[in-house]
Amino acid sequence: MKRTIKVAVTLAVISTAGVLSAQGYTGQKLARGAKVTISEARSIALKAHPGKITAEELEKEHGGSGLRYSFDIQHGKVTQEVGVDAGTGKVLEDAPEGPNPD
Repeated sequence: MKRTIKVAVTLAVISTAGVLSAQGYTGQKLARGAKVTISEARSIALKAHPGKITAEELEKEHGGSGLRYSFDIQHGKVTQEVGVDAGTGKVLEDAPEGPNPD
């Protein structure tokens, strides 16, 4: 009986984690206007600047197609902001934000 409860709780946690990650970025309502998916944009951003993505959003921005994925990518103490055009997949921005506070 205890094992059944543990399995049920584990499955519930995994299911919840999947839902949270599916809703994990800001601007998701704009995604229907994007030709590039969030997964594709992540790959493009990480090729431009390898590291760990700490924040991501889809936003309306001037330049490019007008819709941009923005990623904060941490590598060491530097956080790089990488912008990927949601229409073309082109990297529009790749600039350091500065050192992270300790």
